[in-house]
Amino acid sequence: MLPIVQISLDLTDRAEALATAAMARRAGVDWLEAGTPFILAEGLHGVRALRERFPGVPIVADLKTMDGGFLEAEMMAKAGATHVVVMSRAHDETLKCVVKAGRDFGVKVMGDNLGEPDLVAGARRIEDLGCDYVIHHIGYDERRGIAASGRRMPSPLDQLREVVAAVGVPVQAVGGLTLEQAVRTPEYGAPLVVIGAPLAVDADAFRTADGNLEGTLRIICERVHGHGDVPVQRPSR
Repeated sequence: MLPIVQISLDLTDRAEALATAAMARRAGVDWLEAGTPFILAEGLHGVRALRERFPGVPIVADLKTMDGGFLEAEMMAKAGATHVVVMSRAHDETLKCVVKAGRDFGVKVMGDNLGEPDLVAGARRIEDLGCDYVIHHIGYDERRGIAASGRRMPSPLDQLREVVAAVGVPVQAVGGLTLEQAVRTPEYGAPLVVIGAPLAVDADAFRTADGNLEGTLRIICERVHGHGDVPVQRPSR
């Protein structure tokens, strides 16, 4: 699979999110993510606004669905999302419902292993229940809480190779990565590179980060797209 660059619009203002998305597209970003803060602030209206402004561009709705899976996925699909996110710690039936909605409405399903006591096993479960992608995720609160206690902050890179080896669907690594780490995730076998808070967005204010973001994103896209094919192989279990 050729690597993909996705920007997470973890913003709460629609005009700012649309402007950031336009800038990201100019820089070469492939996918737009309606981040959880954006969905909380703007909901379906925000996703529709992204779809109207960017026809034909993949849009990930980071719902973090825990229940009501079919309805949530259906609503986002009808608003223009092409991908929806369900949590691996939801009930099996919720994941099955989101997967069914994905098939019924033509959207891809991304399963997120955030909060799993065994992140590798959580990734396997995501695939086993029919999701199209695995999001290997160390959460915002978890990272900040551990860092505040003086302990080493966990990173998605800690077990990324194990997660990639455990599943036969594309993997995305999220949570506290530096720009250099994010750009290098295809080297670990994870072809979906996410640029979000705090790389593109101020993680405390949930506003676009200062500086030459467009130039930075252009360099990121050139490096990621220049990586070449990332094999996605079904493991033997």
